Amino acid sequence: MAIKAAVDCEPLKKLIREVPDFPKKGILFYDITTLLKDKLGFATLVDALSEHFLAKDIDLVLGMEARGFIFGPAAAYRLNAGFVPVRKPGKLPAATQRIEYDLEYGSNVLEVHKDAIDKGQRVIIVDDLLATGGTAAATVELAKSLGADIAGLGFVVELDFLKGREKLKGCDVFSLLHYAK
Repeated sequence: MAIKAAVDCEPLKKLIREVPDFPKKGILFYDITTLLKDKLGFATLVDALSEHFLAKDIDLVLGMEARGFIFGPAAAYRLNAGFVPVRKPGKLPAATQRIEYDLEYGSNVLEVHKDAIDKGQRVIIVDDLLATGGTAAATVELAKSLGADIAGLGFVVELDFLKGREKLKGCDVFSLLHYAK
């Protein structure tokens, strides 16, 4: 079941550009750059995304490379929490914890500094898109391996038809905008 924000976010869909046949024929790409450049739209998005987690006493917001770096720090600021980047391999300078995971078209690796999360810290994971759920599920596992208490995951857009939420069972998954197809 999709949880709605108290703020009506449906008007934000009008600020998202739909690009057919990108990155390949038959795919409809939802381009959020047009939403990001709209100052009222961006502020509404950050407030609505953060609002869901305000009462959850969040210590850290984790954002995955690259678009999680846009929304994660903004949500962290709003929640009075720290921000932790989850990066591709070789981008972090100190000792890292890593996870390898499968995607529908191959595999990938994510890393986080080993000292980024203290055992028991309440974290949320934020990204622009929940599609198949592979990257989000891997980030949950990575954060848990460092002792995180996962308070939830927040997404700007969820492609409901890809059923990514199913890989995140047991987690509070909150998405602002839903696309059925």
